[in-house]
Amino acid sequence: MDDGAADLPAPYLSADAGPYWRAAQEDRLVMQLCYGCGSYRFFPGLLCPKCGSDEQVWGPCSGQGTVYSLTMVHRAPNPAFRSIAPYIVALIDLEEGPRMMANIVGADRLETAIGDRVKVCFEARGPEIKVPQFVRVGS
Repeated sequence: MDDGAADLPAPYLSADAGPYWRAAQEDRLVMQLCYGCGSYRFFPGLLCPKCGSDEQVWGPCSGQGTVYSLTMVHRAPNPAFRSIAPYIVALIDLEEGPRMMANIVGADRLETAIGDRVKVCFEARGPEIKVPQFVRVGS
């Protein structure tokens, strides 16, 4: 992972996303799975955006995906991120269907291109929280 990641700010932990963050702490990626239509969704919410069902379960995800879009951040949005700049923020199309935003980490992160295959990894943000990030596969 990138040096300095443990010093970055922790994300806001909403009640709706509690199972997501607890799984991340165990190095597992989970997302809500709708009982009504069987689709995974990200971000978590009360109702399925596809069918409107309010019945869901948290299901495991493979953590595999493809880079849909990306940007390289050269100028950190706040002082905490200066130590890791430049860094990559990407939209990842997960194999299960949802698209999520995360950083691409690892020594070759600046070589990331649209269409690259990636897999999830978990970056510590202090002792009690981990953030899903992605590394390039086969590089």
